[in-house]
Amino acid sequence: MTEAILALEDGTVFRGAAAGADGETSGEVVFNTGMSGYQEVLTDPSYAGQIVTMTCPEIGNYGVTREDGESRAPQVAGFVVREESPLASNWRAEGTLRDYLIAHGIVAISGIDTRALTRRLRSGGVMRGVIAAGGADPAALIDRANAIPKMEGSDLVRGVTSPEPFDWPSRDPGEFDVSAPRRSARRLKIAAYDFGMKWNILRRLSAHGCDVRVFPATTPAADVLATRPDGVFLSNGPGDPAPLGYAIDNARALIDADVPTFGICLGHQLLGLAMGGETFKLKFGHRGANHPVKRLDTGRVEITSQNHGFAVRPDRLPPDVVVTHVNLYDGTVEGLRHRAHPVFCVQYHPEASPGPHDADYLFDEFIRMIEERG
Repeated sequence: MTEAILALEDGTVFRGAAAGADGETSGEVVFNTGMSGYQEVLTDPSYAGQIVTMTCPEIGNYGVTREDGESRAPQVAGFVVREESPLASNWRAEGTLRDYLIAHGIVAISGIDTRALTRRLRSGGVMRGVIAAGGADPAALIDRANAIPKMEGSDLVRGVTSPEPFDWPSRDPGEFDVSAPRRSARRLKIAAYDFGMKWNILRRLSAHGCDVRVFPATTPAADVLATRPDGVFLSNGPGDPAPLGYAIDNARALIDADVPTFGICLGHQLLGLAMGGETFKLKFGHRGANHPVKRLDTGRVEITSQNHGFAVRPDRLPPDVVVTHVNLYDGTVEGLRHRAHPVFCVQYHPEASPGPHDADYLFDEFIRMIEERG
């Protein structure tokens, strides 16, 4: 068994065993409260630059399968678990979690007290950290952790966006897909900005009767609008929205063009900035598949899938923007809608994967908004 060390910037050191590839990795250490869905977490581009700690004590028990990926390969900087399951007990499994991590070069550590780590991150806030598999000097790792660039002010989107535009292939729903409650009366043409998009967003748009063309994050809004889409979608993605001036300018242009626009996660934050708001970094973020959100117009509570470290300030929004959803853990903004333009967005992930499908109705709302615009 190969020794592994996790060192945090505050000097805390955890010793355990290597659970993935040999070597060293660094990033912002965060925690995810989901009990399952670890492959979807690993492959979510929103986790770029982050070392993800799973709070569930055993991870890997149902193995991995290509069908559960949310992108072409794992996107996390590193992975932390309490106990790594040596077995893949699932008829769908194509291999074990360990083999998957090794094959994709993901450095991981197991056998540490993830409850203690989570409490430290919850109390002190997320921290920069380094995982070294194969032995290393803890003091040197702490120094390296403190030298890592901070998440604030960094543009991580350019590293995960698609290099070229592409069309998402329409297909019949698979055995495990959630059926759409209502499809559009005609095939709708959706232009989707890829800031680090999860594939299940594309699957859900397709399931609701949309043909989707995906554009790189830096594509000028004029080029997107020139394709004459029925609606535009702004995706999730990693890191701080504030330095993404090109994306904010494009979002502002979409609003001014009065085209139906829907944003999720980073797309929500970018629309918030484009509509005149401000964003800030959360102490430890919201990451997991079990977070309660309240829809303010109905009072309904949705259990949601979340993955973000930044949020929109509610007190800096202009009067023509209304808050539609709030987080029941800390009261932060989870949804916005423009009063004059066909624009709305949510901070959480209605496409789930992993997580519940309580908020899938938002895709139907997007379709309805487009149809009402003619």
